Amino acid sequence: MTVLTTKIHKSIGAVDASFLKNINPQNNVYFSKTLLHSFEVSNPKIEMRYVCVSDNDKPQALALVQIIELNVDVILKNIKASALSRSLLSLLLWKEHIKIMFCGNVFLSGEYCLSFAEKTKQEKAVRQIGRALDTISKSVKPLHAIFIKDFEKKALDYSQGFESYGFSNIKVEPNMLVHLKPEWKSFEDYKDALKSKYRIKANKADSKSQALEGRFMSKKDIEDYQKALQNLYQNTIDNANFNAQVLNLNTYIELKRFYKDDFIVKGYFLEGEIVGFLSALKNKSNLDAHFIGLNYRLNKIHAIYPRILNDYVRIGIENKVAVINLGRTASEIKTTIGAVPLELSCYIKHKSPFINALVRPFFRRIQIKSFKQHSPFK
Repeated sequence: MTVLTTKIHKSIGAVDASFLKNINPQNNVYFSKTLLHSFEVSNPKIEMRYVCVSDNDKPQALALVQIIELNVDVILKNIKASALSRSLLSLLLWKEHIKIMFCGNVFLSGEYCLSFAEKTKQEKAVRQIGRALDTISKSVKPLHAIFIKDFEKKALDYSQGFESYGFSNIKVEPNMLVHLKPEWKSFEDYKDALKSKYRIKANKADSKSQALEGRFMSKKDIEDYQKALQNLYQNTIDNANFNAQVLNLNTYIELKRFYKDDFIVKGYFLEGEIVGFLSALKNKSNLDAHFIGLNYRLNKIHAIYPRILNDYVRIGIENKVAVINLGRTASEIKTTIGAVPLELSCYIKHKSPFINALVRPFFRRIQIKSFKQHSPFK
């Protein structure tokens, strides 16, 4: 007989290593103790919870929980809704600053909220996690909303179980993926596959950015330039449609310490001054783009962002990965280098059952902003 039990921990250090191994049969780096510890110790303002589900002491599932403060405008500016709906959502849901409990990693775009052991009955585990989230929410005051992120279509069969706990399913911006072909051994091979218009665009990005010196950064480099990197990253946060929380880039020092060459930070220098950077982590056959930063004042003249996109492709080819995950935001420009969208959805509810009942119809009307999908390949 299946008897599911739950333990809730406040630190990844309290989660047994054998438990983490069992609930991560695919050896996904984002559910490793090393990575979770790096995010936890570098971002002390975020309250962490780790929900561990077992069946008679056999590991079944892990849910990652992060509790943060957020400005309501960050959410509202990224959704497509009528003026009335937006006003009502703003009025009913939150004040200027709110506290939200996320099930998932606010710094990552994709399915990094739940991980299951092999042969786990996912629907039952989800119900147990739903109850655990309600338990945690009662201990967090004030708390305005609970957000469970992000699910691909194939995960909806089990994740829809959250709806029985008052959650509403909403669409969010997609992840943008570049699928690399095995025959692309160099950036030139990739460009040969592009239509003339997009090949010219890629060449122009490299030409305009010739004055930039690209340099892969060591752990010591990241330490030395941490303040400048943080400022450049803040520039992108200020320009982004959505960013739930600002990452302390001390996280990158920790990731570089543990993951060595698999964690990549590349800086862009102009006359000795750092004016941009990219970051990425190898995850088996994927290259996952993490945060970038740039000097927007110099971006138009020196094509910093287009160069970053080109270099993600270069790095992906050099590392022989199959897919580059460029994350969300700036979707249209990412399609010009071959990225295609992977649809994602989330679940949300207000902590107050009364207010949640009022706003659920508005949640269902939320649409993500559309973008033009380019087709750059021949």
